[in-house]
Amino acid sequence: MWGKWTKRMGALFLSLLLLLPLSSPVYGQSGGDTARTEENTLISSPSGVLMEAQTGTVIFEKDKDTRRRPASITKIMTLILIFDALGNGNLNLEDTVTTSAYAKSMGGSQVFLEEGETQDVETMIKCIVVASGNDASVAMAEHIAGSEQEFVKQMNERAKGLGMENTHFEDCCGLTESENHYTTAYDVALMSRELITKYPKVLEYSSIWMEDITHVTQKGTSTFTLTNTNKLIRSYEGCVGLKTGSTSLAKFCLSAVAKRDGITLISVVMAAPDYKARLKDASAMLNYGFSKCSLYTDEDPPKLSSVTIKKGVEKEAEVTYKGGFQYLRMDGKTIGEIKKELNLPKEVPAPVKKGEKAGELYYYMDGEKIGTVDVLYAESVRKATYADCLKTVLGLL
Repeated sequence: MWGKWTKRMGALFLSLLLLLPLSSPVYGQSGGDTARTEENTLISSPSGVLMEAQTGTVIFEKDKDTRRRPASITKIMTLILIFDALGNGNLNLEDTVTTSAYAKSMGGSQVFLEEGETQDVETMIKCIVVASGNDASVAMAEHIAGSEQEFVKQMNERAKGLGMENTHFEDCCGLTESENHYTTAYDVALMSRELITKYPKVLEYSSIWMEDITHVTQKGTSTFTLTNTNKLIRSYEGCVGLKTGSTSLAKFCLSAVAKRDGITLISVVMAAPDYKARLKDASAMLNYGFSKCSLYTDEDPPKLSSVTIKKGVEKEAEVTYKGGFQYLRMDGKTIGEIKKELNLPKEVPAPVKKGEKAGELYYYMDGEKIGTVDVLYAESVRKATYADCLKTVLGLL
């Protein structure tokens, strides 16, 4: 009897051992699983990207390369071309723009421009950025390129230049239902970054909450109030823009820009089920980014001395930094002391060529290298020939 009881207890004990691995936690993997769960549940929208504007670093992504309809966030590229024209002198803020019958006929979001009505460029920009005016967008496209079709061609060329590999535009405002009008969350972040870093003045317009414009037409004079379509301007601390969009096919899209503590973040949401979801998701990504990131910008790099050139027609060559240095830390910790180490030879043999690498500036934090900036020759110096040496001697004599 004792033997039977022992066998039964042994069998029960073995059964429990077999069941334990199925229910006990794997301690070495629990943290990773939690992190993955957090990323999967951060936003409910199908696609999203969070990008730091200065470095272009992607902090968070979800289905970032799936092609989707962009609706009115298309106008980000329209604004890039407008500011390009302002930058190269082909357009001025005071220039007068006349609304065509075609521009007036645009549906969707509009500021109700009449055929033949004129507005200055700055007012048109406000109509596009603040109120997402389709009529204003087309009027500007025609003013700059002669036709919307030609303007859209320029939009696609500009997108290609920015590396927007999964983007193609069919109109300048996003009203089209064409399947050939598409972009991705990542590409929207790219063009948003281009607009706000190259033309930061746009944020002065995109942060306007309400402003009146005046219509002067044959019917008389009337006032129209522009109201910002981006509600985060009022509800999210530090939000300064940028653009919303929605159609029945695109659903609800948003590219939001916010600034805090020297960091500028771009939060892109595409195909959200409703306007509340796009605001919630954009805010969630911004909160995530601001809690994780700190940015270091070198405002005072070491001064550079010219390099001695042996056997060159010139004794020295000036050098310059290839660019500035910025370091984005994304682990939630503050940036510690940054040490710099300049590696630049005092003397090199001729020839040297302008733009070639002369040395490096290394950056270290906590004993680890966090980045490098190249030092380039700012001028070319060729090797001295016999004729050059003879000329120098004769000059001295």
